Amino acid sequence: MQSLHSAAVLCRDVTAFLDRLFPQSLAEGWDASGLQVGDLDKACNAVLVGLDLELEHLDSIGDVDLVITHHPLLFRPLQTVRPQVPVGKKLRALLSHGVACYAIHTPYDIAHGGLGELLVRSLGLRETRPLVPRGRLLKLVTFVPSADTDAVADALFAAGAGHIGGYSRCAFRVEGTGTFLPGEGTSPYLGLVGQEERASEIRLETIVPAELGRAVIEALDAAHPYEEVAYDLYPLEQPSTRHGLGRVGTLPEPRPAEDVVEAMRRFLGVQKSTECYGHAGGPVTTVAVCGGSGGGLWREALAAGAELMLTGEASYHEGMEAAESGLAVVCLGHRASEMPFVGHIRELLREVFPGLVVVSR
Repeated sequence: MQSLHSAAVLCRDVTAFLDRLFPQSLAEGWDASGLQVGDLDKACNAVLVGLDLELEHLDSIGDVDLVITHHPLLFRPLQTVRPQVPVGKKLRALLSHGVACYAIHTPYDIAHGGLGELLVRSLGLRETRPLVPRGRLLKLVTFVPSADTDAVADALFAAGAGHIGGYSRCAFRVEGTGTFLPGEGTSPYLGLVGQEERASEIRLETIVPAELGRAVIEALDAAHPYEEVAYDLYPLEQPSTRHGLGRVGTLPEPRPAEDVVEAMRRFLGVQKSTECYGHAGGPVTTVAVCGGSGGGLWREALAAGAELMLTGEASYHEGMEAAESGLAVVCLGHRASEMPFVGHIRELLREVFPGLVVVSR
């Protein structure tokens, strides 16, 4: 991953980088992710990363410029703000020290490369897919001179276009003839002003995640040789399968459920006993995972063929209904199941902004 660090890094540069990986446009409608407190247009020399902003962080809050959390500090509307209560103490500390606070809650849970991928990767699951797909897809159609098609396609793919399931660089090309009449004041790539031109062109089509639409069009404009680029963006009915809540996948070979649970416990650093609904003793092949409060997705896990579901927490009734339907559900703790967020964000920032001081709790 290319380093973005310079002497003039702003808080906005850091959050913009994270937003490219975990787009705020993927946030659930009930969520409160994004900028919570403060100003992003200020220099950023040090960042604190935490699952939450906790009272114990306030002793060192003046040493950082930006706080990145998973859970939003401000989640429900506040009726009062008093310095005697925890949220009031936190707000006062942030504002008095001029520290910005930015949350990446459901965007991190949903985005490809976020929490879901970390959990399935820890178990070595294959053919993984979201339990509940999220995000929209667009179809991009543009017209390119034949000799420039490969260069334009490469630019679109580099910007994030062309992903269908586990395949990348997906596109369709068909040859045709484009016509245009350059007007006064134009500087045509082909032909002469005032004379109609016919050009051999390729109609190039590809898939674009909606959250990357602007970046892909900017890449198209930069790579295309024409002064005026013709393109269409069509909304598609089918949802993106790149992002989504939870993940499900298959093990390379059947494993005892206890071994799968133990592997996840080691990855999360869970020492205490876990809560289990149903029988998790026999061999399993298909496993579903969802960090946090994932018990409500048990029906989607069962429909995907899962024999075992690992999550942070499930209500008693969710767990019992899942177990009686044939799905074993193991709860490893809400906090524990989401703690990989802290180390993951810390390492991403250290890699891309090597001069930035990144501390985590």
